[in-house]
Amino acid sequence: MHSDPLSEFLHFVNARSVMSGGLVAGGAWAIAIPAPDTIKFWGVARGSCWLSFDDEATPILLEEGDVFLSSRPRSLTIASDLCAPRVDLSDVVKNRVGATVQLGSGDDCYVIVAGVELGSDYDQLFLDAIPATIHVRGTSRQALKLSWLMDELIQEREDNSPGSGVASAQLAHLMFIQTLRAHFVTEAPLNPGWLRAVTDKRIAPALRLMHGDPGYPWQLEALAKAAAMSRATFALHFKTVAGVAPMTYLTHWRMRLAERALRETRASIGDIGRSFGYTSESAFSSAFKRVTGRYPLHFRRLMAQ
Repeated sequence: MHSDPLSEFLHFVNARSVMSGGLVAGGAWAIAIPAPDTIKFWGVARGSCWLSFDDEATPILLEEGDVFLSSRPRSLTIASDLCAPRVDLSDVVKNRVGATVQLGSGDDCYVIVAGVELGSDYDQLFLDAIPATIHVRGTSRQALKLSWLMDELIQEREDNSPGSGVASAQLAHLMFIQTLRAHFVTEAPLNPGWLRAVTDKRIAPALRLMHGDPGYPWQLEALAKAAAMSRATFALHFKTVAGVAPMTYLTHWRMRLAERALRETRASIGDIGRSFGYTSESAFSSAFKRVTGRYPLHFRRLMAQ
């Protein structure tokens, strides 16, 4: 099945979205939320509300159609009125009916809340690559799909049809991906690194080759040709977006995959090395230590503890 570098990256870090629920609220209200242990995003399906992070002086107004993502563990307040008495989230969810929480009088505001869980082994790799916050405004062109996804999520939760749990999680994951896409096309370029590399259209053909067959002895000339660039132009542009040279990126990608193979399979170190293009176990072990700081055998023993 055809894949793409961003899909490979999300699969590699085991990114999985989970539907937390919904908040229906009216009047003057405020909820104190402790620092989450996952990436969180909020979508305003109706009305508006404020997000006020404890480590930031300026609150953020979310209006209808907006989606806001926070990738850092920070406590915050979500409110219609930041001067209203704050209620702890734990007290609010006690009155939850299904996946929806009702607060205050009326239904002026409807907020969808979801999270993204990452595989613990590579969570920092992903968190270092994405911004601390992403705000997609409901008035933007990119928000059209997000609004449709929010409507579908609400319908799933209200209908509670068979399979709604899985469907809701899938829709939440689509919201997360669409939020990332919206950021890619509307904001300044990401810092050089993995995520900027896998979302760069110019080097995408070369990345597909490296990701699709990481054990092949790729050369700079073949990768540049796939990207329809000269060797010099390709090498310069690749380093600009990825932060490292093409062959260094390939080596790092191989070692990340090797880490997973060492952790999840019982294949010998030599066989794993050969699967990534190394003709000897010693050559693979040296490359692995150079990138990860440990020899493959030490890494496997550490993961087994």
